[in-house]
Amino acid sequence: MTDSDRSAAGLSSLDEPAIRAPSVPGLAGRAGGNAPMPAADKRTPAAPNPRKHRGPIYAALDLGTNNCRLLIARPHDHGFRVLDGFTRIVRLGEGVSVTGRLSDAAMERTMEALRQCRNKLREHQPARMRLIATEACRAAENGPAFLARVKDELGLELEIVDRRTEAELAVTGCADLIEGAAAGALMFDIGGGSSELAWLDFRGGRPRAQGRMSASIRSWQSLPVGVVSIAEKFGGVDVTPDVFEAMVLHVSEHLRQFRGREKLRQMIATHPVHLIGTSGTVTTLAGLHLGLERYERQKVDGLWMKRSDVDDTLKVLLSMPFDRRVSHPCIGRDRADLVLPGCAIFEAIRREWPTERVRVADRGLREGILISLMDADRTQSRASRYVRRNGNGG
Repeated sequence: MTDSDRSAAGLSSLDEPAIRAPSVPGLAGRAGGNAPMPAADKRTPAAPNPRKHRGPIYAALDLGTNNCRLLIARPHDHGFRVLDGFTRIVRLGEGVSVTGRLSDAAMERTMEALRQCRNKLREHQPARMRLIATEACRAAENGPAFLARVKDELGLELEIVDRRTEAELAVTGCADLIEGAAAGALMFDIGGGSSELAWLDFRGGRPRAQGRMSASIRSWQSLPVGVVSIAEKFGGVDVTPDVFEAMVLHVSEHLRQFRGREKLRQMIATHPVHLIGTSGTVTTLAGLHLGLERYERQKVDGLWMKRSDVDDTLKVLLSMPFDRRVSHPCIGRDRADLVLPGCAIFEAIRREWPTERVRVADRGLREGILISLMDADRTQSRASRYVRRNGNGG
């Protein structure tokens, strides 16, 4: 399944909040004996005509090494309603790890995707938006020049964010999926050219607002490895068990630099801590685990997987030949050569910090951007009301 297909499936009911602690009916048994029952479904029923709703529209665009993603939404209660979206695999960072430059073909693919994003932004006219570029444009010598071309030709001004900002936005986007009783969590975002890790420690208190969750980050790391760079180094088509093990060991070398590595291990041994993963890698594994005939976001986002579930699914995936990966409805041609490199990154994290459960997130940077923008506007609005009341009261 291509990311465009995933986008179509995920946006089939556009007028619903994207950020809610999800209800996953019928899947409690898969979560394991220690997993909590799914939260009640708090999603608001779709309105007959979302355009009639008042309130500002916000937009978030995430241009990564592998994907170009856009999300357009309107605030609703403590979350938001998705109005429109776009996702496409563009492989902008293809070859960057070898040449240090964005290729002409990759830039053309990306320009076409960004042109469609531009058209959607014109249609919805968001009051506020944030358009970001990540590892491919950070690493490539001609990354800034490419973004200058995007601005000149399409009128879209993208900012290259640093790795810490990327990690914080991913945490914000996934905050609703962190278990309420957890003392901490290790969030990981497996990207195309880099992977972000953030250790959240709640033992000193937990932020009430989702937009403030990044304040609980005790340590973070950006690994200079992602699914594209691993595939270019080791190959992603014919992946033998030995090749997969070499991938895992390569990633493990980078994990040794994680600040607080041993303290995190101690916390996992003595407190309730779980992993939370946001990437095509973990959502693909979840789809395989559930035996889905086609990818369904509402069944995947928020799913709990036990350690044994991940082990069993990885074994199945490792034994699957490339042509079977291509034809599998939860993988598809665009991901067939990238899914095992992504699994190697996931496996290295699991070995370094073994937890009993992982929560799957089909959300991330875009949602984090939207929540941050909306939270900032709410804070400003409350401050303005306070000033007016104070002034009127003398």
